[in-house]
Amino acid sequence: MKQKLFVTLILCLWLPVAYAAGNLNLLPWPQQVDWTKQTFSGKDISLSLAGNTGQMVTGWLQESNININPACKKVFRVTLVENLPEATINQDEAYKLQVSSQGIAIEATTEQGVYRAIQTLRQLTEKKGGRSFVTGCKIIDWPAFRIRGFMQDVGRTYIPMEELKREIAKLAQYKINVFHWHLTENQSWRLESKIFPMLNDSIHTTRMPGKYYTLEEAKELVEFCKRHQVLLIPEFDMPGHSAAFVSTFRHDMQSPEGMKILKLLIEEVCETFDVPYLHIGTDEVQFTNPQFVPEMVAFVRSKGKKVISWNPGWHYQPGEIDMIHMWSYRGKLQEGIPTIDSRFHYLNHFDTFADLRGLFMSNIYRHTEGSNDMAGVILAIWNDRWVQPEEKIINENIFYPNMLTIAERSWRGGGYEYFDKYGTNMPPRNSEEYKAFTEFEQRLLWHKEHNFRGYPFPYVKQTDIKWRITDAFPNNGDMGSVFPPETELQDSYTYEGKTYGTNDSEGAGIYLRHVWGNTIPCFYKDPQEDHTAYAWTWVHSPKDQEVGAWIEFQNYGRSEMDLAPPQGQWDYKGSRVWLNDEEILPPVWTATHKEKSNEVLLGNENCVGREPTKVHLQRGWNKVFMKLPVGKFRLPEVRLVKWMFTFVFVTPDGEKVVDGLIYSPDKKR
Repeated sequence: MKQKLFVTLILCLWLPVAYAAGNLNLLPWPQQVDWTKQTFSGKDISLSLAGNTGQMVTGWLQESNININPACKKVFRVTLVENLPEATINQDEAYKLQVSSQGIAIEATTEQGVYRAIQTLRQLTEKKGGRSFVTGCKIIDWPAFRIRGFMQDVGRTYIPMEELKREIAKLAQYKINVFHWHLTENQSWRLESKIFPMLNDSIHTTRMPGKYYTLEEAKELVEFCKRHQVLLIPEFDMPGHSAAFVSTFRHDMQSPEGMKILKLLIEEVCETFDVPYLHIGTDEVQFTNPQFVPEMVAFVRSKGKKVISWNPGWHYQPGEIDMIHMWSYRGKLQEGIPTIDSRFHYLNHFDTFADLRGLFMSNIYRHTEGSNDMAGVILAIWNDRWVQPEEKIINENIFYPNMLTIAERSWRGGGYEYFDKYGTNMPPRNSEEYKAFTEFEQRLLWHKEHNFRGYPFPYVKQTDIKWRITDAFPNNGDMGSVFPPETELQDSYTYEGKTYGTNDSEGAGIYLRHVWGNTIPCFYKDPQEDHTAYAWTWVHSPKDQEVGAWIEFQNYGRSEMDLAPPQGQWDYKGSRVWLNDEEILPPVWTATHKEKSNEVLLGNENCVGREPTKVHLQRGWNKVFMKLPVGKFRLPEVRLVKWMFTFVFVTPDGEKVVDGLIYSPDKKR
């Protein structure tokens, strides 16, 4: 029988108050929750702790301004139990939390479960007048998936240790439990090696030379993750993505000499990282030595580590690998091998708004909850292109909004599709899916306002932003071709003997065709090259006012070396936008180079990477009209053309939508 752990915290001076304001904004939302219409409050506590939950509990007490006082009578009890029958899966992280006027009680099977409960408790706690109030409830909760994580590609672009800690600590509050640390790439080997110090020499680093993590820093980050109940998964990519290794040793990893060196490095890595898993990559490479992967897997296992490998990559049979990690649409779950899903989860390709909708709607690789084979999901950021400073990595990848979205989906489970029903489209109004997204968006924005001040969080409300979009007119490759919507707004048009209708869509960002083509459903079911679309809406403003606007027609991926648009144009497609029939001109682009290179920093191409465009709204109805041509879906200047638009009026600082606006293609208030 597992030893029962009792932690007694006696809280005093209870005062009855209404629900805490944040109680309906829990994120992720618990599996089961009942509100008791009671509130717990106190300034003093009596504290009795055992085991390793002391730091967790006292951290919350300090945040809540509650002092230790053995004389109080109200009780906070933490109990480690053998099992929680209500939790159907993943009991290691399950918990039961009860809050009443008489006290707080947590039951969990592990200290990890206690930690998860305390994160929920944090969200239930509101401070007023120097006092803390906790909303009364009974919550039974557990994660649908056992892996809920994010990946930072520091092999390409170094991110300071303090920034990584900041991300890990913040996301742990939302029950994200995995940090995937991609440490090696062609550009650099970012972990110090004491046995081969020349591996970290600047001469063998093609980006950000001299920037790497010491072995002590790596050990420190492992311990930091453990304190936040986060599993660190280090990745050392082999045998591909290894130009820094080859530059140092003059041997390919698959050669006999390279394998000897690599095994010495693996020994050093395994001694450094007190973690159960080592990710070995194995993607995007031609295998010249059929013994390389099996031998490396066996060697890593001999050091007491389990092995993770990308799929597509080396093909494994059950028992030959401990976990596979799907990375492209070709990645496949293999029965008998635990699997992580990252197939459509590369944030470097995500746009500002539409992809977040798709992420919320989608389940985890067609699973509504985890299984032995389906472990969970990791959102990844790949900086093939140099991105600096690190705040820009967080901002332009819409990191925190997307991570909170996957925190919700991977903890709660469920979902309505796997990127193949609505794709990135807003679901129909009055549908269950629409109501679910609207409710989630409210919670997401509540957390932005209350918990992310000082953090990059480039997301504003997009529900209720309505558009009317035409069928696409054939432009025969001439982006300047003029079609009837430029003369008059109608529900349908006749052009050259053919009828072109209109349909409505919703959201601050709309894909007419996704960056991944028809794999992801978008506004047009079968988008064709060399066509022109039009989109419009009317926006009612309660007063004359100067506002900002987020506008873009090609969200630039952080893994692409695409050129900035020509000066004076929004993009290479000829997109244009008018407000009250006055054209809104693009900003002056800060990147002016004409040769494509991953080593030229992104400039102000993405709308969240620059100040909002300043525009004037008149009192009453304002007309927003966009011309959206497209030529080829691949261009010399832009590898993956996104036929899309982003448009939303925001406050001049870009923090919020403008209050009181109504978006309606029919001028309906």
